[in-house]
Amino acid sequence: MPKGRGFMRRSWVNKWALVSVFKKEGVADFCRRLVAAGYGILSTGGTARHLREAGIAVTEVSDYTGFPEMLEGRVKTLHPRIHAGVLARREDESHMATIAEHGIDRIDVVVVNLYPFRETIARPGVTFAEAIEMIDIGGPSLLRAAAKNHRGCLPVVDPADYAWLGDALASGRELTAAERTRLAAKVFAETSAYDAAIAAYLEAAATRAATEAGKAQAGGAQAETAAKADTPAQAEASVTWPPLYQVSFVHKQALRYGENPHQQAHFYADADASPATIAGARQLQGKELSYNNIQDADAALQILRALDDLERPAAVAVKHMNPCGVGLGATLDEAFARAFEADSVSIFGGIIALNRTVEAELAERLAGMFLEIILAPGFTAQALERLARKKNLRLLEVDMEQPLWRPGDHLLRRVSGGLLVQEVNVGDIGADEWQVVTRRQPTEAEWEALRFGWRIVRFVKSNAIVLANSEMTLGIGAGQMNRVGAAKIAIEQAGSRAKGSVLASDAFFPMRDTVDTAAAAGVTAIVQPGGSIKDKESIEAADEHGIAMVFTGRRHFLH
Repeated sequence: MPKGRGFMRRSWVNKWALVSVFKKEGVADFCRRLVAAGYGILSTGGTARHLREAGIAVTEVSDYTGFPEMLEGRVKTLHPRIHAGVLARREDESHMATIAEHGIDRIDVVVVNLYPFRETIARPGVTFAEAIEMIDIGGPSLLRAAAKNHRGCLPVVDPADYAWLGDALASGRELTAAERTRLAAKVFAETSAYDAAIAAYLEAAATRAATEAGKAQAGGAQAETAAKADTPAQAEASVTWPPLYQVSFVHKQALRYGENPHQQAHFYADADASPATIAGARQLQGKELSYNNIQDADAALQILRALDDLERPAAVAVKHMNPCGVGLGATLDEAFARAFEADSVSIFGGIIALNRTVEAELAERLAGMFLEIILAPGFTAQALERLARKKNLRLLEVDMEQPLWRPGDHLLRRVSGGLLVQEVNVGDIGADEWQVVTRRQPTEAEWEALRFGWRIVRFVKSNAIVLANSEMTLGIGAGQMNRVGAAKIAIEQAGSRAKGSVLASDAFFPMRDTVDTAAAAGVTAIVQPGGSIKDKESIEAADEHGIAMVFTGRRHFLH
C-alpha cells in the first residue's frame, strides 16, 4: 500500500473542487456548473448538507482525509491531503510525483467565504467569547493556499464570480492569467481586511481590559486622570495605538471624477456602514453622488448631529464643506428659513441637511431652489412628489437615531509617504466648565447664543469665526490666514445683524485686534479657547468695550 494512503481507496475523480461557505446564496447553482465541468465536490458540515439537499453529490472532507472534524468544528480542512492537493505546482514533476506517492488528488478549485466576524462584532451585546469563535482559521488558510497557487488552483471568495466562472468552466474555456490573478488578488484583499478587523477588535478589547484593570488597581484614579488630560502626552497615555495600523473598506461605487474632472475617484465604505452615516444613507432620487457631494453631505450631517442634544428642529446649509447657514426653530420650516436668511447667496448650489421629516410645504420651497442634495431622516409622500420635479436633485435618507460615530472610530488623512490618524473630534467640555474671564458676565440670552456658536465653529475651516444669536448663524468667516481677517468676513456677512450678536472663535486670539474689530461691529459676547501668551491683552480689550468673554479651554482647529 502506498505511503499515506491508510484505509483510503483511490478517488473516483481526477479533479476536485473544495466548497465550504458560510453564505450559501448561489453556491448550489455554481456547484452544478462545476459538476457539469467534471469536478467532484468536497465539502464540510453545513455546506455539504445544503448541497445534498439541492441534489448535488458531495464527498465529505472527513471521508476524503480519513480524519473526522474535531474540536467542535475548529479543525476541518487543516490536513496535508487537502493542502498538498491545493498547493502542489502542476508544472513541477516532483510535486506531482509526491502527491501521487501519497495518494493525494489535485484540488483545482477552492470556494470559500469566511465566518462573519465583522457582522458578529457589530451586533449589540456580543460577548468576547462569541467574537473569538467567529475567527475563521481553516477558511483563510485554504484561500491563501489556493491564491498562492492560482496558476493551478482557482480561489473563489466572492459570490459575484460564481456566474462568469461557472460559465467558463462548464464550457471548458481556459482562464486567462489576468482572470486567475484577479481571483487571487480578491482573496488577499478579503483576508487582509478580515485580519485587520480582528486586529482592531482585539486591540480595542485589550485597551478596555487594561483600563478596567487600571481602575480596579488605582480605585478609579487612572480613569479620572485620563478624563482630565489636557496635554497631548497626558491624553496619549489613556489611548493604545497599534504599531501596525490597518484599515479596510469595501467598494461602494465608482464616481464620475474626483475633486476635479481630471482625477479618477471611487467611494469605499465600511463593510457594516450604519444607516446613520453618509456611506450607509439611502438615496431616494437624483443623479449619482459626486466626490465633492459626498464630502459636503458628510460635513452637513456632522454639523446637524452636533445639535442633537438641543432637541429642536434644525437646518444646516453647507457649501464647500463649510456651513453657510445654520438655523434652529420651533418647526423645521422655521429652522430652514433662518438657515436661508443667514446666507441666501451661498446656499445656491449647496447641500441642505434637516433633522426632521420633510413635509410638503417645505418641499415646495426647496424644489424652487437650485440645490445639490437634501439630507433628512425622511420625506412624506407629498414632499417626494414635489421634489420629484427636480430629477437631478439628490435626496438622502439618513437615520438620525443611531450614533454617527462608533467607539474607536478614527479620522484618516493620507499624506505623501504616510497616513495621519486621529480621534474623532466629538464631545466637549460642558459650558458649566467654561471660565468667564471678563468683569461682565454673559446674560442668559448670550449664554445660549455662545453655546450655539461654539457648536458650529468647530465645523468651520480654520481660521474660523462665527457670529450668531441663539437661533441662527449670522456671519461665518472660514479658512483665513489670520484671525482678524476671518472676523472681518463674518462681520461683513452679518451686516447690521452683527450688533448684539456673539462671536465664537475656534482658537485663541494672538492679539487684541479681533476683539476691537468685534466691538466696533456691536458684538456683545465672545467665546474662545484661551491659551495665548497675550490673553491678558484680549481680556483687557473686552473689558474696555464691555464685552463678556468666556474661555472654553479647548481648541477646535479644522484644517
